[in-house]
Amino acid sequence: MPAMEAVVIAGGLGSRLRPLTDRRPKQALPVAGVPLLAHQLVRLATAGVEHVVVAAGYRAEELAAVLGDGSRYGTRLTFVREQFPLGTGGAIRGAADHLEGAGDDPVLVLNGDQLSDHDLAVQVAAFQDAGADVSLHLVVVADPRRYGCVPTGADGWVLGFEEKSPDPTTRQVNAGCYVFRRAVIATIPADTVVSVERETFPGLVRDGRHLVGYRADGYWTDVGTPAALVRTSSDVVRGLARSPARAEPPGERLVHPRACVHPGARVVGGSAVGPGCRVEDGAFLDGSLLMDHAVVAAGATVVHAALGPAAEVGRDCVVDGSVLGDGARLGARCELRGRARIGCDVRVPDDGMWFGTP
Repeated sequence: MPAMEAVVIAGGLGSRLRPLTDRRPKQALPVAGVPLLAHQLVRLATAGVEHVVVAAGYRAEELAAVLGDGSRYGTRLTFVREQFPLGTGGAIRGAADHLEGAGDDPVLVLNGDQLSDHDLAVQVAAFQDAGADVSLHLVVVADPRRYGCVPTGADGWVLGFEEKSPDPTTRQVNAGCYVFRRAVIATIPADTVVSVERETFPGLVRDGRHLVGYRADGYWTDVGTPAALVRTSSDVVRGLARSPARAEPPGERLVHPRACVHPGARVVGGSAVGPGCRVEDGAFLDGSLLMDHAVVAAGATVVHAALGPAAEVGRDCVVDGSVLGDGARLGARCELRGRARIGCDVRVPDDGMWFGTP
């Protein structure tokens, strides 16, 4: 396949991921040992994409510092910072001004907070074979009420768009990966807040343009909450989600070479332990994510939880499904359950108990 270009939308605030995003953009959060966006970039490079324009907003400079020029991921990056949020359509239109190709070659467009293992090159080939104006990656989900649904005809052409509804007519949803013709991107108004999901795509269908659905029901997830981040990282570590950015073979744990895990500790369930972390004797980690220099003291249990950089879990604590922000510290014998969230640098005294929403 000829070399292509891509746009990655990475401008969101990551509000649902707080406190983990209080001090970093969500696309820089670690998933199985590498930044979330790195999984997308390596997939793009594997599909033949040589140049990626990243439409960034919140903490754009930090995202650029984490990802560099893209060479370690097999592609070349150009960062474009939005001065104010322009929506998905506005972000795509602004980023397109920095694409280097000519003519009407296809352009891949991805939401930067999602992870999929479908074959991008096959989606592009199907788009070209169909002679479409836009291709949308579609997946079937058990409960489509939280997503934008996309009904298609027997030939795969998109019939319309249904935003979040309590009574959806299809379980087929928009998975946030598109192939555009450059001429179609040029029709999006510049420097204007536009949603491709609510405005651009429905308008194209009304105008009789050809939008085709590319159905691929492999692994797909929206990494929009701490629970989703932890689960996705675990899935990649265990090989349930395939990612070319994951060099190690699948396993029950991923421990950075500069982390220290005591032989008496048990680390399972796809847990990822970052550089500088310490897991002490008798500690138990199951399906959890520890960012740089986090500490789990002796006898503590950490299950399906996320610990921000330099967060500390005290002796004999139980952290179940919860989140600790950067530098947060739990005293001994504390309990955090039910998606409780402890903010950055918060100190919880011994025997404290926090309960979040189930």
